[in-house]
Amino acid sequence: MDGLRQGGQGVYDLGGKVVVIAGGSGGIGAASARRFAAAGATVVVGYHRGADRAAAVTESLAGDGHWSVRLPVDDTAAVDKAAQLVGERHGKADVFVNSAGTTRRIAHSDLDALDDAIFDEIYRVNVRGTFSAARAFAPLLRASGDGVLVNISSLAALTGKGSSVAYCASKAAVDTMGQSLARVLAPEVRVLAIAPAAVDTDFVPGRDRDAIEAQARTTPLRILVDPDDIAVSVIGAVTHLRLATGTVVLVDGGLHL
Repeated sequence: MDGLRQGGQGVYDLGGKVVVIAGGSGGIGAASARRFAAAGATVVVGYHRGADRAAAVTESLAGDGHWSVRLPVDDTAAVDKAAQLVGERHGKADVFVNSAGTTRRIAHSDLDALDDAIFDEIYRVNVRGTFSAARAFAPLLRASGDGVLVNISSLAALTGKGSSVAYCASKAAVDTMGQSLARVLAPEVRVLAIAPAAVDTDFVPGRDRDAIEAQARTTPLRILVDPDDIAVSVIGAVTHLRLATGTVVLVDGGLHL
C-alpha cells in the first residue's frame, strides 16, 4: 500500500472529536455548535466580541466539556493564542469550522461607496482571516490524522451577486484558497466549503427579513433557510463526504439554476 489508506472509510464518527468553530457565538456558527455537540463532539466556541453570547451558546450545548475562546480571525496574535489554548487542552482539533465573516450592504453600481477602508476590512476578515485561522490550526488538524477544515462560503462567490462587490470577491478568494489548502494539508486534512445563499440571520447589515423571503421565493425549493439548515449541511459534509476535498458544496435551494 506504501502510504495509501484503505478505502471503506464509512461515516466519520463525531463521538469524542474536538470541534473548533470560529464565529460560533451566533448564526450558522452557533447552529453548527449545537449540531456537533448533539453528535457527541466536544465543541470550542470561538468568538470575536460576543463573549456573553458565546458563553450562552456553550452552556446550551448537549453534553459536557465545551468551552469558549476569543478567536477574532483578523487578529493573528489572538488566533495563534486560541490555537495554543486548544492544543494545550486537547492536543488536536479534529474539525475546524470557519463561520466568521463580515460584509457591508453596498449597491454594486455604487463604486464610490465601496471605498478602500471597507474593501480592506472585508478582505482582512474574510480572506486573510480565513488563512490565518487555517495556518494556526493546521498543526492541530494534522495531529488528528483525519481532520476537516470547513469554510463557510457563499453562492456569491460563483455568481458575483451579493451584498457588495468586495464580499463576492472575498468569498471567491476563500474558495480558491480552499483548493490550495486541500492540496497542502492532505492527506491528514480534508478541506470543504459550504456555500449558502441568503440565510435568515442578521449577518448583512440593513437586510430585512422581507428581502430574505423574496429571494427564497425565487428558488426552486422555496425554503426560507434557517441557520440550522446550513449547520446540517456542514455536519453532513464532515461525516459523509469522506473522499471530498477542495470542494465547494452549494446549499442554496437551487438559486444557481
